[in-house]
Amino acid sequence: MVIDTQAAGRLLMGPGPSNAYPESLAAAGRPLIGHLDPVFLAILDDTSAGLRAVMGTDNELTFPISGTGSAGMEAAFVNWVAPGDVVVIGVNGVFGQRMCDVADRLGAEVVKVEHEWGEALSVERMLSAHPAPAIIAAVHAETSTGVLSDVASIGANKGDALFLVDCVTSVGGVPVELDAWGVDIAYSGTQKCLGVAPGLAPFTANERARERMLDRPVSWYLDLNMIEKYVTGEGARAYHHTAPINAIRGLHAGLATILAEGLDAVFERHRSCGGALFDGLMSLGFEPFAQEGNRIPHLTTAYLPEGVDDAKARRTLLEDFGIEVGGGLGPVAGKIWRVSAMGETARAAHVNTGLAAITAVVS
Repeated sequence: MVIDTQAAGRLLMGPGPSNAYPESLAAAGRPLIGHLDPVFLAILDDTSAGLRAVMGTDNELTFPISGTGSAGMEAAFVNWVAPGDVVVIGVNGVFGQRMCDVADRLGAEVVKVEHEWGEALSVERMLSAHPAPAIIAAVHAETSTGVLSDVASIGANKGDALFLVDCVTSVGGVPVELDAWGVDIAYSGTQKCLGVAPGLAPFTANERARERMLDRPVSWYLDLNMIEKYVTGEGARAYHHTAPINAIRGLHAGLATILAEGLDAVFERHRSCGGALFDGLMSLGFEPFAQEGNRIPHLTTAYLPEGVDDAKARRTLLEDFGIEVGGGLGPVAGKIWRVSAMGETARAAHVNTGLAAITAVVS
């Protein structure tokens, strides 16, 4: 076995896992305790409280699902979508398309509202796509395109439909107010702006959604009817599956760090570092990809300067400078870069280091 010891010092400047807060890494390395130990259950309850704060909700059913953001997405669909249900899904990138795939596998009648990549979701088109959908689903911050969409206006006019939102790249980076926006079901990921190692999916569902939850979803592992008896503490804690104890400890510590800094300060740090990153890239000849006025503040998507070889430049950044940036996906593969400042990476020193390396490679 060959282990790359240099990898530990790499600076992740792409849309993948952000550099974890030191406190969360330390917490994840502590000696194990049982998943039914009262100490752990108290940590789980406190973690859920922290998630409510960063997700802008009072929902009792708020907890970290044992799996990455994709597990959160699947849980959001399998617990509410039955064969034949009409599901309206906004697609303006990879993750909206993944929603369609999950809903289709569940036998839903998928009404896909397609947009050009780089454009925000059209509120009017989303709301007029079907007269009576069971669910309307949207991606708040589309990681593949760098676009931030207006989910609040969709939620305010959703009618009887349940409103399901992907918040993987937005929670912890920009204000997220799920209750105020009329969002019924939402999920996120730990590895983006929360700055914690990947492996958990913050998840929440309100009472309106819980009343419509399927009695027997096709997934046993993600069946919230059983999981909620463990995470909400209703009566005795009902064992469903062994929780990833130290991953939750890491999230607990990461959330504590964020809340101690203050959400407004965290949002401003992401905004200012993202703005410096955007300005620096533009000065090097990159051109914006995401629609102006709807760009994710902390994730810049940009066309490469003329003459820059995508794969070669990113490989040089990784091998010579220890810096990883994300390439384009789907129709923009090889054409754009996705460069971010999220979590602990959203610090001026990291942005300056990243820009210096990118300057050396593309100039």
